[in-house]
Amino acid sequence: MAAVILDGKKIADQIRGSLKAEIDALKGRFGQSPTLVSIQVGEDPATAAYLKGQKNVTSLLGIELKIQILQESTSQSELIALIENLNKDNSVTGILLQLPVPKHINAKEVVRFIDPKKDAEGMHPENISQCIFGDVRIGPCTALAVMELINASGIDLYGKEAVVVGHSEIVGKPVSLLLLNKFVTVTTCHIATGQRGVLPEHVKRAEILVVAVGKSGLIKGEWIKEGAVVIDVGINRVGDKIVGDVEFEKAVDVAGYITPVPGGVGPLTVTMLMRNLVEAFKLQKGI
Repeated sequence: MAAVILDGKKIADQIRGSLKAEIDALKGRFGQSPTLVSIQVGEDPATAAYLKGQKNVTSLLGIELKIQILQESTSQSELIALIENLNKDNSVTGILLQLPVPKHINAKEVVRFIDPKKDAEGMHPENISQCIFGDVRIGPCTALAVMELINASGIDLYGKEAVVVGHSEIVGKPVSLLLLNKFVTVTTCHIATGQRGVLPEHVKRAEILVVAVGKSGLIKGEWIKEGAVVIDVGINRVGDKIVGDVEFEKAVDVAGYITPVPGGVGPLTVTMLMRNLVEAFKLQKGI
């Protein structure tokens, strides 16, 4: 029996409905809407597409979006100075630094200068640390999207065995922590796991499998445990197709639940950004 498809767009639409109602209520109470400043340094086609998605969602929700496009030659110190000015601007609710940035800019270092209460993407160390304590108000957008998709399966997470393939700060590490908070037994795999040749045996144990590597076909269909929840975060271009990290055509016949690529994690990630923005607005208003 084919797996149930976890439709990220459908789930995102449901969340946006409740966010819209909350934003309308906040606007009525405070006389202003959340405002997001999105900073782009240089030109990048992928960033342009992401900005288009942000424009569509912010317009739908009644959020003000301000886009600041800086020249590629902008120095790191100039970028930090801009962020510090935005931190002081009471009309700005959230700040987002679009990736990638030019090679002469250290994005991880720059993000540390964003006020944690204005950190729309949830990547400031103070916000990531909330994943440890299990009290996340503003958190890493993609990791939160993964958790929404897992929750949409409706399975009881308590005591389940999860395998997270990939240990990035954006997805793998925070997802592992968020699952631990749900009393899931978590194994985190990475490049060294693959080099030892033991990745298949770990994956085969997974009742919940999250893959975020960026390598098409990395996870073979025959590795998937029957009935598993499979969340594929990978986005890879193969010819004229966009595919994930999991062999979808084979995995869909074994898994219990699975995300499509595209249409799974992606639509929810922008929505989690907007949820972070609403939480940022409330934190700044003392709510």
